[in-house]
Amino acid sequence: MTNWLPNLSEGSGPLYLRLADRIESDIGAGTLPAGEKLPPQRNLAYDIGVTIGTVGRAYALLRERGLVSGEVGRGTYVLGRGLDANDNIEIPAVAPREGTRLAEPPIGKLRFDSTAAPDVGQGKIIETILSAITRDHPQEVASYTRSFPDHWFEAGRRWLSRNGFNPQADSIVPTLGAHAAVISAISALTSPGDYILFEHVTYTQIARSAGLVGRRMALVESDENGVDPDDFERVCAQKHPAMAFLMPTGQNPTGAIMPRERRAAIADIARRYNVLLIEDDLYGALTDDPTPLLAEFAPERTFVVGGLSKSVAAGVRGGWISCPPNYRHRVRVAHKMTTGGMPFLLAELCAQLVLSGEAAAIRARSLAEINARLAIARSTLAGHDFTSNDGVPFCWLSVPEPWHSGTFKNAAYEQGVLIDDEDEFKAGRSDRVFHRVRVGISAPQNRQDVADGLAAIRRLLDEGRAGYDSFG
Repeated sequence: MTNWLPNLSEGSGPLYLRLADRIESDIGAGTLPAGEKLPPQRNLAYDIGVTIGTVGRAYALLRERGLVSGEVGRGTYVLGRGLDANDNIEIPAVAPREGTRLAEPPIGKLRFDSTAAPDVGQGKIIETILSAITRDHPQEVASYTRSFPDHWFEAGRRWLSRNGFNPQADSIVPTLGAHAAVISAISALTSPGDYILFEHVTYTQIARSAGLVGRRMALVESDENGVDPDDFERVCAQKHPAMAFLMPTGQNPTGAIMPRERRAAIADIARRYNVLLIEDDLYGALTDDPTPLLAEFAPERTFVVGGLSKSVAAGVRGGWISCPPNYRHRVRVAHKMTTGGMPFLLAELCAQLVLSGEAAAIRARSLAEINARLAIARSTLAGHDFTSNDGVPFCWLSVPEPWHSGTFKNAAYEQGVLIDDEDEFKAGRSDRVFHRVRVGISAPQNRQDVADGLAAIRRLLDEGRAGYDSFG
């Protein structure tokens, strides 16, 4: 690009922001078409009379917005439609800002699009504990949380301990749920523009949130046994991700359980390429799978995340993250900065639930209910291809020809059932097609609702597209 120069005489704010906004405007107007190479940073800085750092920050912001792509030695290029498939221009995976779910679920539909803990009467127990906390700690409830008592960390240590993994209390950070724990680690230990590695389908709320704070997505292949170590190494070598988000046991939405040898291989590759690992064990903690956690293979770089949402009560927003040595303080500060801080009432409630044994008792009842509902699902869906694990509150259901995942989701909606198509779980731009939907079984109020919703899904599977008339 030799003739283009941005006009920074209009607008307000820092120069780098005005420059980024001007380039974005010129891209939208077609002045800078897709595939166009932007001027080298040094040249543009000289031409418009600013520092190289100003241009660098503007280009980085444009990458965060998904408008340009660049590599050292190759330059920065405008992204967009019209690129030839043979153009050697990187198009980074970008997580969509919103998923495929309705912003406000309509009344009267059966909710098979959630995996929150089932209602097993935990409300009464929580009410009793909350009443005692407000009675015994009125000053702490009325104020901001300035210090964390030791039993908050002990509760997290106990809740995250599983198989041979037994973290120390001084590695724990209490958080506002597992999601907040993961985003705190990403915010504390990576920088805008860094790649975070995700599976092609995963819990995409993390990918979307990471995108909002300027991180980019790198996608890795998986199969029925979880992440493919060979592809993991390929992505690490090519993209140099700073961190990987993984769900080795009960992966959401596939249900995959990564075998021991793969976990050892992933840990070794992460160590060689200096990649930090986040191990989301929310669903793993619901299983009786004996495979050692990923953290046991790479304790110096693995953050283990867990919480109460899937087994005790999602509305409590309780979670913890176990950090490798020397990282805990940074994650704790990041959690405060990104969430506003841990409220005493919720942190104390979560700690008392765990330390009193009530959380374990509720989890046992939740697991019994989940497994009873899974039995209904397995019976109703028998003969069709799906994956499920005891204790894990969803099925990953294959939809037969000629169904597409999104069309099947729409057909289920017309039958009064809300489910998730595969696009809800895609962490970025992906050419992978699974022809599957996730059917959650924990949210309906009772087992009869579970049976009714699954019967509707079964009818669609059996009738095929002939049983569905789309509108519009």
